[in-house]
Amino acid sequence: MERSLVLIKPDAMQRGLAGTIISRLEEQELKLVALKMLHMDRALAERHYAIHRDKPFFNGLVNYIGSAPIIALIFEGKRAVEVIRKAMGATDPAQAEAGTIRGDFGLDIGRNVVHGSDSVDTAEEEIKLFFSEDEIF
Repeated sequence: MERSLVLIKPDAMQRGLAGTIISRLEEQELKLVALKMLHMDRALAERHYAIHRDKPFFNGLVNYIGSAPIIALIFEGKRAVEVIRKAMGATDPAQAEAGTIRGDFGLDIGRNVVHGSDSVDTAEEEIKLFFSEDEIF
């Protein structure tokens, strides 16, 4: 079984969308195997978004993700990464299809309510940033 990290971002938390997002992902025949609420500190945010370090939006992204609590989750299932990315929709909510999480709830590319790993390899690395093995069920 494949696993993927999902982060419910500050804008979704502030708008009370966590339960809806989790439900939508569970409806995709994915199993929730880990969940925690946390306030992402700058060091963790910089490690998580390290791929964007040289981009002009990096500091804004790091500041935003640490601006309020988030929920980190691991979902498991067949083709979990692909299934989650399809359920989330395009990164830019303006381009996301209706019925996807971002299409229905995202406000703009910077406030798109949810993060999901973009590959199996990335998922493995991201999961290690947020969870120890004994926190995964």
